[in-house]
Amino acid sequence: MQASPGEVVGLLGANGTGKSTLLRVLATLLRPQAGSARVCGHDVVRAPGEVRSLVGYLAHAPGLYDDLTARENLLFAASMLERDQREIDPVLERVGLLEAASEPVRGFSSGMQRRLSIGRLLLVRPRLLLLDEPYSNLDAGGVALMNGLITGWVNDGAAAVIVLHELAPAAEVLDRTVTIVQGRIAASERVPDRAAILPVLATG
Repeated sequence: MQASPGEVVGLLGANGTGKSTLLRVLATLLRPQAGSARVCGHDVVRAPGEVRSLVGYLAHAPGLYDDLTARENLLFAASMLERDQREIDPVLERVGLLEAASEPVRGFSSGMQRRLSIGRLLLVRPRLLLLDEPYSNLDAGGVALMNGLITGWVNDGAAAVIVLHELAPAAEVLDRTVTIVQGRIAASERVPDRAAILPVLATG
């Protein structure tokens, strides 16, 4: 499978077929058991540091520190990424969490936690986005936020690979879908005109 700059690829398939595993391999969190994988020409096994500097990974689980506040979570992420701390509040505002910035994440709803994990991703400047069910627990506003961010990233030349439970939320940003069956690519299809398919997907 290949994702080109400016392209959004949706990964489809039943649970347990290897979609999330593929993303974890590309993010250098798992070593491939066979074959090889490259990100912008860098082998994920031989050059993991170079790969990590190019990848923005959003796991299905938020992966936040429950006892820290929303702002403290992003401050910690910014320190690890060597980002300016002055970026934190604008990011919190962008994901709709500025008013809750001083509250512990433990008390956040699932949707708020997802928004905060998206905010953490905004601190990265990725060339490859790896998004594992990014629409999970998001309301309509959150879906619009996610799609706007994906569009902005790919318009800047990044590629995106998205694990999808259903097509509808991502219909307006997808360029291609790849279906995985038992760890292998079973189909790869270009998405037709988005304006034509969006009503069908949204109501199907």
